[in-house]
Amino acid sequence: MTLADHDDRWDADVPLPEPRTNRPVTLLHRLEAVGADLLFAWSRRAGIEKASNRLGWLLRRLGPRLRKPHGRGHANLSLVMPELDAAQREEILREEWENLGRTVAEFAHLDTVGDRTTVLRAERVTELVREGRPAIFVSGHFANWEAMAIALHRLGLRYAVVYRAANNPLVDQKIIRLRAAVMSRRQIPKGKRGGRELMRAAKDGLSLCMLTDQKLGDGISVPLLGHSAMTAPAAARLALRGNLPVIPLQIVRQPGSRFTMTVHDPIEVERSGDTAADTERLTGAINGILGDFIRERPGQWLWFHRRWPSG
Repeated sequence: MTLADHDDRWDADVPLPEPRTNRPVTLLHRLEAVGADLLFAWSRRAGIEKASNRLGWLLRRLGPRLRKPHGRGHANLSLVMPELDAAQREEILREEWENLGRTVAEFAHLDTVGDRTTVLRAERVTELVREGRPAIFVSGHFANWEAMAIALHRLGLRYAVVYRAANNPLVDQKIIRLRAAVMSRRQIPKGKRGGRELMRAAKDGLSLCMLTDQKLGDGISVPLLGHSAMTAPAAARLALRGNLPVIPLQIVRQPGSRFTMTVHDPIEVERSGDTAADTERLTGAINGILGDFIRERPGQWLWFHRRWPSG
């Protein structure tokens, strides 16, 4: 039994965030929501492994036909890993498409993902739980990234999770509810809508779980895989302000829709007393760790977004 298996959840009274309200619900949104429901129902009937295998197989073959994202993936790989030839890049991107398909299929099975996730060095989390000390956990969109917040919840951590709201308000609402059943109900959307809530969660003494690998247009420019990338500095700023440890999480997909999450040592950087310089230095150190994770298993990271200016 994990600490989170008790009947009384610490966050039982925490209200869930509202879905997107900055855009009206259109007919296309309704059709997308119906499609999502059908995909969810099919995946539940098929079972996690069969659904993951089938949708992974399908996207591995169909994804490369989507020229815009697939071409962007080639451009990103050419930029940061110029030693790879075209065939090697193509194989990495096909692995990525397969991983993405698997992750989508597995979303209908978030209630079982925790049972399929092995946590290495879990004592680093349970010690924080026992002592009531908060921390900031950082990672990226690796393997099935939902597994990390689920694992932290099962270890009894009191935390808030930062997420990117879905473009479709109806789908966004479904995702919020699905996540709330297996991870923290304290869910904070990225951007201006969640900025104040993020600060409030930190003041409440909660740990924070953040995926910091995606581009933030109004972030700060620090290297990722050797090239400047606009990066969200929130994790570093909150860590420095609250004197909190920054702990990287690495999630790896294993065969059979199973996962291994490693809780790494806190990131250590020397502080100069210059807040801006220290924030940039810590953000760069976070990107350095995430870059190592990417290089270890490039086929389990999302290469399709515009992470670098030339991407």
